[in-house]
Amino acid sequence: MSRSQKNDNFIDKTFTVLADIVLKVLPTSKEEKEAFCYYRDGMSAQSEGEYAEALENYYEALSLEEDPFDRSYILYNIGLIYASNGEHIKALEYYHQALELNSKLPQALNNIAVIYHYQGVKAAEDNKTDICKYMFDKAANYWQQAIYLAPNNYIEAQNWLKTTGRDKNNIVI
Repeated sequence: MSRSQKNDNFIDKTFTVLADIVLKVLPTSKEEKEAFCYYRDGMSAQSEGEYAEALENYYEALSLEEDPFDRSYILYNIGLIYASNGEHIKALEYYHQALELNSKLPQALNNIAVIYHYQGVKAAEDNKTDICKYMFDKAANYWQQAIYLAPNNYIEAQNWLKTTGRDKNNIVI
């Protein structure tokens, strides 16, 4: 049974019905429709914390989807799952793959910055000042890029950049 048939949540059911209508109306190939169904089911599973099921669906969608823009969102969501499971290296890999296909994904840039900031905090706790500074500078670079693309978002990051003196555009990746 597909996830769309299992949804008990009104919003998920509504989204599923609307998505199915759109799929029927749009001139898309069978593979594109299948990819979207897997992506939709992956999002539903992810929202319920069913990460293994979400990953299965995302990987299936990735194997079918050919559009680079759509693939970037699949890769981004896979990165989210790995990040939420504490697998930061894997998350970074998927965020970077998503950015290779779609350089205008501020949320991927933000999440990369969050991981580097976290690593900087950990380095500071271990008194590794060089690593701390390096990680914070990397975080600053990615936050600057995210803020450039979405100037009204990431207010906490903007404040952190200002309070640490990293709000200048002189830091380069």
